[in-house]
Amino acid sequence: MIQISKTSSLPQGFIPVMLTPFLDTGKVDFDGLKSLTELYLEAGAAGLFANCLSSEMFELTEQERIDITQAVVNQVAGRVPVVATGTFGGSVTEQAEFVKRIYETGVQAVIVITSLIVKQEESDAVFIEKMKELINLTNDIPLGFYECPVPYKRLINSRVLGELLQSGRIVYHKDTCLDEEEVARRLAVGSDYKFGLYDAYMVNAVSSLEAGAAGLSCIQGNIYPELVVWICKHYNDPDRREYVAKVQQFFNDSMDLVHSAYPIIAKYSLQKRGFPISLYTRREVGILTDELKGKMDNLLNEIKQIEDELGIVSVFKKYM
Repeated sequence: MIQISKTSSLPQGFIPVMLTPFLDTGKVDFDGLKSLTELYLEAGAAGLFANCLSSEMFELTEQERIDITQAVVNQVAGRVPVVATGTFGGSVTEQAEFVKRIYETGVQAVIVITSLIVKQEESDAVFIEKMKELINLTNDIPLGFYECPVPYKRLINSRVLGELLQSGRIVYHKDTCLDEEEVARRLAVGSDYKFGLYDAYMVNAVSSLEAGAAGLSCIQGNIYPELVVWICKHYNDPDRREYVAKVQQFFNDSMDLVHSAYPIIAKYSLQKRGFPISLYTRREVGILTDELKGKMDNLLNEIKQIEDELGIVSVFKKYM
């Protein structure tokens, strides 16, 4: 069990953005959620991000967001930390109240969606002002940022991040800037704090880890979690440079496919790897065509070949 206090940073490694399993009726499959939680842990996840965009958080009711987060926290039972989104629009006061409700489930930190704090046309100064208000209204709750692309993508640059880190309350950042140099700047301003940057952009996986990122928090972990865990462990292993380069190239080459009709394509991949999960999703994300299925089938074969070459025992083996 990972021992981590409420004021410390999150552990290094892979923190997956969790899917929400649904029954074919459209209701949340809580038994499936428990099994999926175990799958992430068995794959080697250092923590879990529940109630996120991959979880279809905007298509969940307020109570479902609480119940899903609570179910994950209960299933994990302290083995790794859990974080979850706590801001869904409204006034800062209203968002602060839901942050408190999510925190009461037992999560390690509550994640702030940067694009829900201010309007798209509002300045960084307004963002900082509103964030300081949220910080003041949420006691000593550890917080994190997610530069979520919905409802719009709001990046917070290193200057903004640096100012807010001074509160001592920001412990997690799911980075989606897609910019190696900006990642380095963000890591520099966070170096004196109990703060971890987790890159979501797998094209920069190795470069971000080498620059000092705490880990990765990416959708690919819902398709090939073992490879994400492997790269977090071996990115700086001098004896495995050739393999590291090969895995990084695989991440690059598969980027477009894994984003197609996501998260349906991720649920399809889990099905094909043996994990029992319905393809039902509430989000409108396009159609998983036969062509996409064929491409994913080929990718899954390639994943198996890479895992065999690396000596990785697939976490899905028991389902086959």
